[in-house]
Amino acid sequence: MTKRLDGQVALITGGASGFGEATARLFVEEGARVLLADVQEERGARVAKELGDAALFQPTDVTQEDAIAAAVDLAVSELGGLDCMFANAGIVGSMGPIEETPIEEYDFTMAVNLRGVFLCMKHAARIMRPQGSGTILSCSSIAGLQGGLGPHAYATAKTALIGLTRNVAAELAPFGVRVNCIAPGNMATPMIAGLVTGDPDAVPAMENALAMGSPLPGRAGRAGDIADAALYLASDASSYVSGHTLVVDAGMTTGSGRELRMFEQRAPLAREAGQRGLPES
Repeated sequence: MTKRLDGQVALITGGASGFGEATARLFVEEGARVLLADVQEERGARVAKELGDAALFQPTDVTQEDAIAAAVDLAVSELGGLDCMFANAGIVGSMGPIEETPIEEYDFTMAVNLRGVFLCMKHAARIMRPQGSGTILSCSSIAGLQGGLGPHAYATAKTALIGLTRNVAAELAPFGVRVNCIAPGNMATPMIAGLVTGDPDAVPAMENALAMGSPLPGRAGRAGDIADAALYLASDASSYVSGHTLVVDAGMTTGSGRELRMFEQRAPLAREAGQRGLPES
């Protein structure tokens, strides 16, 4: 059976752990060569070594344009091109009440979560536009779709990513380049495990905790769920999809998992002024 990304080259920022690592492993299984770009040098080098000849690691700070440009150029020169850019690197960033948020923390959060993605799109476009093909992916969040689901700077950046995705998709569509983003819900990843437990390796414990509150009973969100979404958006299976935000949250943003009394029992149709039932004809 033909692998879904056979012969393609992908660059994945934040590729050393979490969503990025899971996506890199899946992409390699599906026939891609992958450049992992991350500030986590030891971990990134280890993952690339485990993936063998199909992977390279490049230390990359996504807040620095020259670092992103260098990673793109390395993918082209060493792996033979660039078919998919997954601008996945992100942080939770500044936390707490808005009146207590240091502007320096806000700026750094935005630099990683929004400006870094913008730069990835910019430098992917300079390769993909001339070649007339490619896919650009980013990682938003359900905090970009609803209020109260993330810290202020994080939610701001993730909301902006959805708009950026639509705009860049509109620009690049005539050149055969598709641009989409993924909006994860609560996921068991090293970043979240580290935030909640203090131990980024406590992913199994985080998964058990999230499973208890999941809209799908007993089923926590995993990094592999985002990797599967990225594979769909990077492959020909989504060849008519662009400018889209793919929500992966077990239905959380639909209200699933909440106490919804409206579904408990049948009741007469409710109308104006407290009236019930269909109007008489």
